[in-house]
Amino acid sequence: MSKEFSFPNKGTCSKQTTFVLDDDHTIQSMEVLGGCNGNLKGICQLVVGMKAEHVIERFEGTHCGFRNTSCPDQIAQNLKKALAQMD
Repeated sequence: MSKEFSFPNKGTCSKQTTFVLDDDHTIQSMEVLGGCNGNLKGICQLVVGMKAEHVIERFEGTHCGFRNTSCPDQIAQNLKKALAQMD
């Protein structure tokens, strides 16, 4: 079974991340609204089929310029929120 999640992004040009996770934490789909459209579409295509934990490991802590976060970091933070809700 799978569940859809949607969380606002904080501190980035992108506004929201929406994704579907399977019970085993596999990402079935992902969409990021706002931000660098082509780059985020590419990132979303890359993470489909990956385990959320693996994406978190790779994306968490990524900075964008002078910001303490980035779109990939916000994806990681939002995946962590979803995993917490699933437990």
